[in-house]
Amino acid sequence: MEYIYRKISIGPDYKNEAMHYSVGQQVYGGHEITHILQREDKSCVIYIKNGDEIKPWKEFYPTMAIALEFDLEY
Repeated sequence: MEYIYRKISIGPDYKNEAMHYSVGQQVYGGHEITHILQREDKSCVIYIKNGDEIKPWKEFYPTMAIALEFDLEY
């Protein structure tokens, strides 16, 4: 089962040095983050969209310091 998240932060120092990515954020020259998913193996993948094409952009492994924020849309 994959879990859906709104935001991912990568790095041991959340406030000062972590990288933060959120759904809807513009990245990589005009692409937009569409999904942040956590796989069964606990790795996390960020998907981006440009036009109608959605593709994986970054993957982070459970050995890294990761903080996830759930998507709370009901």
